[in-house]
Amino acid sequence: MIGIDIVVIDRIEKSLEKHGEKFLLRYLSKDEAEMVKSSKTAAGFWAAKEAVSKALGTGIGKDLSFKDITLLKNKKGAPSFILPKYLMQKFHIRSTSLSIAHDGGFAIAVAVIESASADKV
Repeated sequence: MIGIDIVVIDRIEKSLEKHGEKFLLRYLSKDEAEMVKSSKTAAGFWAAKEAVSKALGTGIGKDLSFKDITLLKNKKGAPSFILPKYLMQKFHIRSTSLSIAHDGGFAIAVAVIESASADKV
């Protein structure tokens, strides 16, 4: 399953200027918000969570919230994500992958989720 999302960085920057950390904490955990050093990163994180929700086929809503998706970075800065155990089981998830890029005023993210149920298709 693949999900993709693109965000105009300026839109996120304006929300950050208007609402500050309160805006970040609407869609990020405190730990995730601490990783944000620029509006570019904030936009990438927004796109990442949207891409994950699209890969799962749920979107952000009653079945999946922004806070259900935890974004991480490894020592080299490569992004990844984890989901709560109940969602991993519900969607039979075996592995996940995430890529985030920024260019030309946009942030884009692609999430790939491999599930055991994909073998049955």
